[in-house]
Amino acid sequence: MSPPIVIAGDPHGNFPPILRTCTALDPGTLVLVGDCDLREPLRRVLAPLFSVGWNVRWIIGNKDAETAAAFDNLATDFPEGDIGGRVIEVDGLRIAGLGGVFKPRIWHPRADEPGGPIDPPGFATRRAFLDSLTPREHWRGGLPLWHRDSIFPEDFSHLGQHRFDVLVCHEAPSSHRHGFGVIDGLAELGAARLIVHGHHHESYTARLANGITARGLAVAEPWVLTLP
Repeated sequence: MSPPIVIAGDPHGNFPPILRTCTALDPGTLVLVGDCDLREPLRRVLAPLFSVGWNVRWIIGNKDAETAAAFDNLATDFPEGDIGGRVIEVDGLRIAGLGGVFKPRIWHPRADEPGGPIDPPGFATRRAFLDSLTPREHWRGGLPLWHRDSIFPEDFSHLGQHRFDVLVCHEAPSSHRHGFGVIDGLAELGAARLIVHGHHHESYTARLANGITARGLAVAEPWVLTLP
């Protein structure tokens, strides 16, 4: 039997449910879908899992870029766990990560009203956005902290060049009332069978119009991955 893959909903600092589920299983891979909202470094919080060989991966959520401490406890403490904008292979299963959220200043590919117009992206790439800022707006020589969790069109362009079985994202696809159809399209382009998301803290399973299964996760909900 292959090692388990556990995908966990936004912890918001509540890691005990995730730890209990994982420690009851043989070591495998844990994927956090954002909003870890860490008060201390991730390696310390998940030390019981790291110590027995769990492969921990994560994507960034909006809460993880609200303060420098939250960002550092995740991204600075364990950068090698970040799968945002990447496709990883776990026991033959290809998992793509799309971290962050859509923001109007960058890109918000959803109409304000049903059937209304969708504004074009403000910036296609991080480089273009960074070049539009003054040096004093930079943070640690790069994007402002507030935009370290922003989704850019370049993220879709990059992931769309790959094939993957599962798309793990913070934002939701169209299965959720606050979701985005462009995520459906990205998953279809990648030939995915499943999208797993957090952000909205609702546990559900749905089938998209394109036939892909969507799985939403509640706060700190650990789910042992099963493909449809």
